[in-house]
Amino acid sequence: MKNLLILIITFTLITSCNSEIKNTSNTDNKTALNKSAEDVRNETLRTWQAYKKYAWGHDALAPLTKTYRNWYKKPLYISPIDAYSTLYIMGFKEETNEIENYVIDSLDFDIDIDAKIFEVNIRILGGLLSMYELSGKEEILAKAKDFADRMLPAFDTKTGIPKYWVNLKTGVARGDTVNVAEAATYTFEMGILSYYTKDPKYYQAGKKASLAIFNRRSDIGLIGDVIDVESGEWVSESSHICAGVDSYYEYLYKSYLLFGDNEMGEVWKESIKAINKYIAEDYDGKLWYGRVHMNTGEFENSVITLYDAFFPALLGLSGDTARAIRLQHTWDYVWNKYGLEPTAYDYKSGKTTYPTYDLNPEIMESAYYLFNISGDSSFYKMNEQYWADIKKYCRTDIAYTSIKNVETMEKKDYMPTFFFAETLKYLYLTFTSHNTEYQFNDYTFNTEAHPFKREHFDKEKAKIYLGFDKR
Repeated sequence: MKNLLILIITFTLITSCNSEIKNTSNTDNKTALNKSAEDVRNETLRTWQAYKKYAWGHDALAPLTKTYRNWYKKPLYISPIDAYSTLYIMGFKEETNEIENYVIDSLDFDIDIDAKIFEVNIRILGGLLSMYELSGKEEILAKAKDFADRMLPAFDTKTGIPKYWVNLKTGVARGDTVNVAEAATYTFEMGILSYYTKDPKYYQAGKKASLAIFNRRSDIGLIGDVIDVESGEWVSESSHICAGVDSYYEYLYKSYLLFGDNEMGEVWKESIKAINKYIAEDYDGKLWYGRVHMNTGEFENSVITLYDAFFPALLGLSGDTARAIRLQHTWDYVWNKYGLEPTAYDYKSGKTTYPTYDLNPEIMESAYYLFNISGDSSFYKMNEQYWADIKKYCRTDIAYTSIKNVETMEKKDYMPTFFFAETLKYLYLTFTSHNTEYQFNDYTFNTEAHPFKREHFDKEKAKIYLGFDKR
């Protein structure tokens, strides 16, 4: 009876704490939420103004030297395209109008550079499609279509898996060896473009690549992590959910969720079943996802990457809330061990194998998802802590910068574009969950956190526009 009484009291306290965060009628809570949100919003504007002052027209800001970095010999304007949807959600109309006008009037992709297909797909194509979704300007959709058409020659391989690079001017593609994320993270953006243009060729190209990976799974249902795009042979047979594979799994489920493509849903179900059977591991009282051999399921090593911290969000979104919560607490442990996450960490040795932190968003993304899915205020508080730590260690006099070593907190001179697109957005959305304009269940995000409203994609029309389920 005593234990039962303690349990009831504990549950009551937890419920009360959660209601303080979730109850939209609580004035004090609104004030607290708005204070956190306003802080993120103010810092976003300060950082954006630094980009404009020191790096406008270039791909990324170098905050320590107050200069810029370009990905290629000519810039692709990646930071503004990535930043747009975050600035829009935060209500910065002047800034978003300026980006829209630049994209329409000045952005030209007819340039002689070899672009990395994976990176430009999630950032540029995804960013432009979201810009069109939010602005409704047809000229922006035309830019997105033009860019996708320049990407398509990379998919002209024996397997349908795209090559690593494509020249945006000539269409010449190169690079026969790609990791799985680079091979098959295209159905979401290309599906959206097919829906907007009513042309199935984009989605079908992306889906062919995804199925080419899935159809090369082992007898126990696992895939490798590096493949030859022409022969279809696995170059590496290591199976995991880490960087180099991660977004492949993400897009299987999200393509099913947004478009209603049941085949992609079945691929996801088969894939997650094998992942949880062979890759998930309980170690030292925590849930981890390490690396195993694709053919045998035998353990290979326990090195994980901070990119893997997206997986609680995906588990939660697909309905496996209990496992998602356990995994998020694992990642919270890694973060708090250092004050920021290292890029790579060996969970069995308890040591970092690559100590850089590049302002990554994944752990905050998962906290945002789980706060909204479970209503548990501990996930809201996680994002408060992560934001406080980022401000403590990464903030500069003009913006934010990456950390070279989380054990020493030495800074390095680079601010990735996904800091605008993802990190700041997920924090802001967490702290404005009491608002009605951008509700969690109304949107699906691409892997770069560009938002798309679910009700804008009719699943019956998607069958026609994307070219699936024609029976």
